[in-house]
Formats: sequence, C-alpha cells, structure tokens
Amino acid sequence: MTADAPTILATSAGFRRGPRGPYDVHAGPIHRFAAELSGASNPKICVLTQATGDPQTLIGACYSAFAGTEFRPSHLALFPMPNVDDIRAHLLEQDVIWVEGGSVANLCAVWRAHGLDEILHEAWQSGVVLAGISAGSICWHQGGCTDSYGPELRGFTDGLGWLPYSNGVHYDGEAQRRPKMHELIATGTLGDGYATDDGAGLVYRGTDLAEVVADREGPKGYELKRAADGSVVETPLPTRVLNYAA
Repeated sequence: MTADAPTILATSAGFRRGPRGPYDVHAGPIHRFAAELSGASNPKICVLTQATGDPQTLIGACYSAFAGTEFRPSHLALFPMPNVDDIRAHLLEQDVIWVEGGSVANLCAVWRAHGLDEILHEAWQSGVVLAGISAGSICWHQGGCTDSYGPELRGFTDGLGWLPYSNGVHYDGEAQRRPKMHELIATGTLGDGYATDDGAGLVYRGTDLAEVVADREGPKGYELKRAADGSVVETPLPTRVLNYAA
C-alpha cells in the first residue's frame, strides 16, 4: 500500500535513544506515524544515510532499531558504491523512505550525482512516504540553516525544492537555530517557511502543510513569514502529540 497523496514527513524527531551509547536506538513514534501515513501494516522502510557518508555503524544501528518490530527494513548506500543493482526499483517498492541527518549540502550533492533526486521525486509522486530528520528534513525544501560548512550556522539554498518553503530544524535544541533562521528570512536569503522543535514534524500532503505532530508533549512547529518592514513574524502552529507506544 502507498499513501493516497504525495506525502512528506519532515522532522526534528527520530529514533528513541537507549542507555547503551549512541547506537542504542529504537523505532520511535515518528516512524510508526510514517507507516500510518503509508497505509501499510507491515511497512517496508528503506533508510538512507548519505548525509554522514553511509557509516556501517549507523546502518547497523538502524537495522537493530527495527528488529522485532512490524517494519521490514532495508538500506540504500551510495558509499563507496550503490549496494543494490537497481536503485529505482528498490525505492519504488518501499512504503517509507527514511533519511537520517548529517550534512544536507553533501546529501543533496551526492543524490544529484547518482540521479537519486529524480528517483525520489518519482517515489514521492507514486505514494511512497518520504520522511527524515534534520538534513533529512531540510533536503525536500528550498533550504534552511545548516552546519554543513562548519560549526557556525550558514544559509543553505540548494535543497531539492519540491516544497517551496524554507525549513528550520532543531529550532529549540541549538541556540543559533532560531536567530539564524530569522536572519536568513529577514535578508531574503531564504523565503518564508516553517520550523520544528526537537521532537516535532511537519506533514505535507502534496506541497501543502497538512498538520504538525510531535513525539511527546512540548515540541512545536512554527510558521515563519517576512513582514513588510523586514522583520520576521513567528507563529506557533497547533501541534498534535502522537500516542504510539515507544
């Protein structure tokens, strides 16, 4: 089964983390919500980790996170070469494609080098739910602010652009994020858009924002719009808390 309309779930939410180190991760409410959006009860989910260069430790952790769950996981690696012979066929048979975070600049560049931008667009239009966190959220938009170029955040304007908005991630989680998004929109570097606190996600049906969700109480989504005087108006959006079991 696939979603009944082109669907993107762009988030600052991801795996639940356990006490045994950075790779002790478990499927979170946001993944189960992505499955619900796809309409699949035993969803095929393909994880993409190009934003950090396809490290085997992260890929292994993702398989571990989905072990024993309703998900049927796979991964697509592009480093040092694709791990599947037919990338298009593999992605089009998925219910959910989940994109992990890292460098959004590198992510989009590598995807374009392999023609993955065109394949992912086809998957989106065919009803495969595209979802992800951080870089895996910004990538579908016009751009956002990023640490792809160093610890000081900079504007990124070379996203895939299917969603005609800017996108701010980790809005409450890193001190630079909110003021940098305001600066970039105020100067016209980025257009109007949306932002998510850690734990929140934006649901797009087609190119329209349908709702904002969160994996716990507290995180919110925001609309960011440049006013006539050049200031930026930030409006908190109604945010629905997901009630899936962790």
